[in-house]
Amino acid sequence: MDINRIKQYKSTFDSIVHVIPTEEKEDRVEVWYARELQKVLGYARWENFLTAIKRAMESCISQGVNVEDHFREVTKMVELGSGAKREVTDYMITRYACFLIAQNGDPQKEEIAFAQSYFAVQTRKTELIEERLRSRYRLDTRDRLRLAEKRLSQNIYERGVDDKGFGRIRSRGDRALFGGHTTEEMKRRLGIKGSRPLADFLPTLTIAAKNLATEMTNYNVEQKDLYGESPITIEHVHNNQSVRDMLGARGITPEELPPDEDIKKLERRVSQEEKKIETESKKLPK
Repeated sequence: MDINRIKQYKSTFDSIVHVIPTEEKEDRVEVWYARELQKVLGYARWENFLTAIKRAMESCISQGVNVEDHFREVTKMVELGSGAKREVTDYMITRYACFLIAQNGDPQKEEIAFAQSYFAVQTRKTELIEERLRSRYRLDTRDRLRLAEKRLSQNIYERGVDDKGFGRIRSRGDRALFGGHTTEEMKRRLGIKGSRPLADFLPTLTIAAKNLATEMTNYNVEQKDLYGESPITIEHVHNNQSVRDMLGARGITPEELPPDEDIKKLERRVSQEEKKIETESKKLPK
């Protein structure tokens, strides 16, 4: 998501914030209304969005948080096509409630992915939202690679290749992607110690490249019904070389890209930040 898109979304989400007074006159709390949030999150039907709200409430309860502090059922008048008005159910919700609703949505939808970061950041400055979106995208990309490699391991095990064979296939793929550098050579090149996976320290672009090559191998192993270490190795090497060629055509050399933050540290930091959201989010006034 580029910076202009982020600014557009931020402007839209900022437009539905409401500020109301608390019992202490000098204090204010930001709230949102569910029916307005429904529209900016891209839900066409209230019934579907209500399901997301209920799931968010359940998440709230599972974390030992009082639902009434963050979700309050209210009513509002809406105008019908005929010009008449009728009363409908709505919810007044806090920033924490909005975050839980977004977390229970589909992160593949751009609006949902943006909302997850928008409501996670206390000050909601554009640069902080952008930074969190980048962090979340890197974590999600790493998860996709992890799943693709798990699927490849299962695929080739069913086709006569054991764990050691899987390691050799993956290593040959890395050598093709990184211009002849083996997995261990890349780990030394990037200063990675011990048995930590190379992918945990790669930038998002390279993780995505490895994932694309692995998914291509999964697809062709199944479609061509490849069997045995040799043909699967040839397939995986070819796919990694193809991805390398594609990157090279755009002036990108995978082995020359600098390492990124340890994915484990990033996971811990994002997790800690998310745990603070409830305590930092003001509660609804009584």
